[in-house]
Amino acid sequence: MAIFNYYIILACRLSSEPLRAAGAQVTIEDRQTGVETVNKKGNPLALLPIGVFLALFVGVGVASGDFYVMPAVVGFVIAFAVALCLNPKRKLSDKLAVAARSMGEENIMTMCLIFILAGGFSGAVSAAGGVESTVNLGLSVLPARFAVAGLFVIGCFISLSMGTSMGTIAALAPIAAGISEKTGIEMAICIAAVVCGAMFGDNLSMISDTTIAAARTQGCDMRDKFTENFLIVLPAAVITVGIFLALTWNSSFELREELTFNLWRVLPYLVILVGALVGVNVFVVLLSGTALALVVGIATGAFALAECFQVVAGGIESMYEITVISMLVAGIVGLVREAGGIDWIMGLIRRRVRSERGAEFGVAALVSAVDVATANNTVAIVIAGPIAKEISDEFHVEPKRTASLLDIFASVWQGVIPYGAQLLSAAELTALTPFAIIPYLFYPLLMALSSVGFILLRKRTPR
Repeated sequence: MAIFNYYIILACRLSSEPLRAAGAQVTIEDRQTGVETVNKKGNPLALLPIGVFLALFVGVGVASGDFYVMPAVVGFVIAFAVALCLNPKRKLSDKLAVAARSMGEENIMTMCLIFILAGGFSGAVSAAGGVESTVNLGLSVLPARFAVAGLFVIGCFISLSMGTSMGTIAALAPIAAGISEKTGIEMAICIAAVVCGAMFGDNLSMISDTTIAAARTQGCDMRDKFTENFLIVLPAAVITVGIFLALTWNSSFELREELTFNLWRVLPYLVILVGALVGVNVFVVLLSGTALALVVGIATGAFALAECFQVVAGGIESMYEITVISMLVAGIVGLVREAGGIDWIMGLIRRRVRSERGAEFGVAALVSAVDVATANNTVAIVIAGPIAKEISDEFHVEPKRTASLLDIFASVWQGVIPYGAQLLSAAELTALTPFAIIPYLFYPLLMALSSVGFILLRKRTPR
């Protein structure tokens, strides 16, 4: 309940801040430096840092045939340097202050804390033998042909209850890796099923920050938004299950070893899953799971009492890169926004809206473009929400529908952009690249197609 209240306060605070209309000039005072600056008209060149990162990451990977050649963190450091070159008339110290404030936003710091706690849990449960036991238990009950679809369904339930895609990925990624190793199913398919399931709940959960932000900015009840949203994405979820079943149905994987497991070593994962399903705070869930994993590890002889700190530290250290990347991305977004990149996107889309159906497509395009630019679906909704509200009011779009479209299309892009926290985390936890996972991310694509279908086919009352 605490995290629910926290996100309401965050969404209210952010959504109540006046957004700049595209093309307007607004004078603001830098809260840290006291320097007055003018936000100029929307500027497409402000999106250059994101383009530089994509060109480097994709270009070097394609040229070399190996996407590991360009570490993501190096690409983001270069993009950050390019972002600092924006607004050349501003002092470097002022631009660094803007980046630092963006890095220090509450939702960014919360995400980083989740990374750290998830890493500690992963290190403890892995050292205790929990991953292997959980995988073996699952495969002894569930045939290999159902394993990938099962990962997706479990991910849907966990993310729906926990309200966080990152926590879901952190909990299930090691299990997905274990299933891949045991069955021979391609690792990218297994982890893609986890990411797809994580994005299902991230978009729908009543305690998800995106749901709260979308409903708050549009002034609708969250239950109404949930009902509207669920009906739109349900076909996508059902089809996704079918696709994952079809991918593995005729496969003849042979398990070459006995499936031995220890139920005590599975217990930490059960606590994580049950805690998530009943809606316990994600921080409490991860801390409790870590503590239990340490107790189980010592009790079963997996490691000695003196090694507890080392196994937790090892897991936390494995999350350092993704934590640094998240902060760099936040800093880049702050500089891009300051230079007018977000304003340009908003103005470009807003000028093309002509009808109720066009307004719905405009809202979808608006939040999509902002999410691609910011790599954070909550931030994208908070930024695009007030403009979407104006568009929807003008063309008589129901608030619950606008809120659903905001959340859906922010999640669609957040689930597939290679520099988003979800794919970067999934890749980090499974030693893959985001580009290896993307071809199997069926749910975000189907969610977009289902939403477009609802926009096109929905009967509209003449006004």
